[in-house]
Amino acid sequence: MSPTLLQLLFGSLMLLTYGLIAFGLLHKTVAALLGALVLAALAVALGVIPEYDQIHEILGHDLNVLGVIIGTSILVDLAGQSGLFHFLAIKVVKKTGGNPIRLFLALQLFTFALTAVLTIVPAMLIVSGLVLVICRNLNLPLTPFLLGIAFASNAAAFCTFASGLPTLMIGSAAKIPYVQFLQVSLPFALVSLVVCYLFTRRFFRTDLQAPANENEARRLRQTVEAFDEWALAPDRGAFIRAAGILFLTILGFAFAGVLHLGLDYIAFGGGVLMLLFHGKSVEKTIAKVNWTVILFFTGLFIIVGLVKEVHLLDRIAASLTSLTGHSVPMAVSLFTWFSGIASAIVDNIPVAATMIPMVPGMEGIPHEPLWWSLVLGSNLGGSATPIGSISCVIALHALEHEGGIKLGWGRFLAVGGVLTIIQLALASFYLIGLFSLGLMPSLS
Repeated sequence: MSPTLLQLLFGSLMLLTYGLIAFGLLHKTVAALLGALVLAALAVALGVIPEYDQIHEILGHDLNVLGVIIGTSILVDLAGQSGLFHFLAIKVVKKTGGNPIRLFLALQLFTFALTAVLTIVPAMLIVSGLVLVICRNLNLPLTPFLLGIAFASNAAAFCTFASGLPTLMIGSAAKIPYVQFLQVSLPFALVSLVVCYLFTRRFFRTDLQAPANENEARRLRQTVEAFDEWALAPDRGAFIRAAGILFLTILGFAFAGVLHLGLDYIAFGGGVLMLLFHGKSVEKTIAKVNWTVILFFTGLFIIVGLVKEVHLLDRIAASLTSLTGHSVPMAVSLFTWFSGIASAIVDNIPVAATMIPMVPGMEGIPHEPLWWSLVLGSNLGGSATPIGSISCVIALHALEHEGGIKLGWGRFLAVGGVLTIIQLALASFYLIGLFSLGLMPSLS
């Protein structure tokens, strides 16, 4: 079969898999594994790879990503069992006195901080559960609070190397040092959070009102003061150990480069220490690792790796290079907006996985701004639609199943879609400005 026909066949099967994911025709993990099985069989039969064992080599390039997910899953689950996150959340809520406006800001800030440390899924599960309890007790509307924390979580997903799964994938492929995320991504993540708060605060202004009188304010204060931050932390020793191990793991992530260790080693180290000093049931804890996500990534990495083997992604990268005319501002805008829009339609994880191999193929253009465009675009684009990111999926699931509110696409796009357009525009200007001023760190 000619190279062009191979590229057409493998590209079509990849798009078909993404279509099954985007339209929910199959569970995304089943779709990814099925796509991987079909492409692997074709790759061997058509001679794309010399022997089947090369599949293991393709998958081996991304084992560090899987290692970080497994290690942090164990760490976060046991830290959560200690009551640490519940304690911090209730402390934050009490500081607001139950005032809906201050509470809205505090929950976005808390979600942002928690996502930066724990990644999106555990942060959203912790805070969304808290939001449900708070809104019921204070008789507050669920929609603004759940959407607000979902958008804040997406804004935080590129704070550090391990804040979000697309970020982890891109950072690993680009070999971006952990500290560089603090230099480049963190400032814009904070800007994105401010934009998120101001926009959502205005959009939901009729739902978020200050207490009408002193009696109402007093009722809210008394309600939140009754919350017990120690309710889920009966073992103070376990609480302190969990906090210490989590702190050491975060430090490990920051200094992994200096220590010449991989982030997967640090994540596994934190997980093992937590099992050693806090784990009461090793089997139950390991069973709670999100194996669905692990298998999804496994299938996805094989699909993208095999499509790369037929040089389709190199061909697309060459076409994009010609389209931009080797202009960095054009390339940054193209990568930022394309990854953002595509993430809103499919899911930001497969979008990131597909575009990562294209960056090295963009010859004649510095790769640093392209990596950062992909980091920012794929994460910010997740806020545009109900299926764009796991944070939005979690928020809408909680809203429908716990609050009985089904939010339509039109209502969601009115807030998430407009917010995403603003953030993508700001991201493009930010990255172009950094590069033009010579403030973007180079990668070795």
